[in-house]
Amino acid sequence: MDDALKRLLTAESTASELVEKAQRDSERLIQSALHDAQQQEERFQARVPELHAAFLEKTDQRANQTVAEMERRFDERLTQLRDAAEAREDIALEAAFRELLGNGAAGTT
Repeated sequence: MDDALKRLLTAESTASELVEKAQRDSERLIQSALHDAQQQEERFQARVPELHAAFLEKTDQRANQTVAEMERRFDERLTQLRDAAEAREDIALEAAFRELLGNGAAGTT
């Protein structure tokens, strides 16, 4: 019976040591993970200005493209309006002359 008791005590002692070792290993892994997470957070925070600048640059490029496209459309529309005005100018002048000559001829007789 003493042998069985000694084996049980030895097994209990071994199990306790394994549990303690597992707890230490677990704590070490947790600390390592926390340290890694903190380093990644610091790297990310260090990159925030760079990321922000890249975002602003892309936004600025898109805004410039949009402005250029709007200016191009405006110029096209302005050209269309000028062409239409020039095309109708002759018609308008002829109509005005007919009106003046027609009214003037009616007024003189």
